[in-house]
Amino acid sequence: MSERITPAMIRGSTINDINASLSALERSSNELSSGKTILAPSDNPYGASRAIDLQSQLDGLTSYATNAQDGISWATTAESAMSNMSSILQRVRELTLQASNGTYNQGDLNSIANEITQLTETIKQDANTQYAGQYVFSGTLTTTPPYQQGESDAYSGNAGTVARSIGPSASVAINTNISSLLGSGKASADGKLLDVLRTISQHLLEGTTEGKNALNTTDLKNLDANIEMLSQLQTTTGTAIDQLRTASSRIEDLQVAITKTLSDTEDADIAKTSIAFSNQQAAYQAALRAGATIVQESLLNFLH
Repeated sequence: MSERITPAMIRGSTINDINASLSALERSSNELSSGKTILAPSDNPYGASRAIDLQSQLDGLTSYATNAQDGISWATTAESAMSNMSSILQRVRELTLQASNGTYNQGDLNSIANEITQLTETIKQDANTQYAGQYVFSGTLTTTPPYQQGESDAYSGNAGTVARSIGPSASVAINTNISSLLGSGKASADGKLLDVLRTISQHLLEGTTEGKNALNTTDLKNLDANIEMLSQLQTTTGTAIDQLRTASSRIEDLQVAITKTLSDTEDADIAKTSIAFSNQQAAYQAALRAGATIVQESLLNFLH
């Protein structure tokens, strides 16, 4: 026994076809406007889960990239300050050698002592260098200036380590323990740079034979030792900058690779989707016209 096809069945089938065409059209429209093929997790559960994981990886890499760039800027700022100190110490060395040759009178020695005192204050200013409002040579006490201007040479920072995380369980120390170079001045008698500079100035101002002899012996030797120490600190900082730049480049490569994978996972093929949208739009319009014709014929049959 064959099933009888009624006008109601035809109308229902036509309406279903129209709704299906409209649904496909809306889907393509949403993909075009969002640029994504996964509009809801139910569209592609595996793809949606993978996209979330990839996006999480990207967020983590973005944080590491920011840390690396911040570390580079911090360490570069410190490196620049130490470079200034190095230039100043070369000037101090020249002045110390000149003063030790025995041809200068006391007035000249006093002038040299004053210049070295001014250069000492400049070194302390360099030690108070800031990056983004933080003192780069104060250890973890980044809001405290490591040195005060004037006669007091006491170090106010600490030996804490400031580091930047550049990956899971990976970090790079970016601060320099400047007190290992500058020390705490003559009062501490620690033989470090500020102590040596104050001692040189004192020997120049005293003008004694013993003081003049010390200029070319112990003073110059101690000064050279501190210049070497500064060079070592610069090397350590340069190594940290190289590590951070290498990490930054590696992170950038990972970001590019993961971004491409994420795009392959969730991004729509715009050209393909545009063609599908045009075809679906034509199909929907055709379905509407067909539906209108069927409705008209059904109405005429009813009137007859």
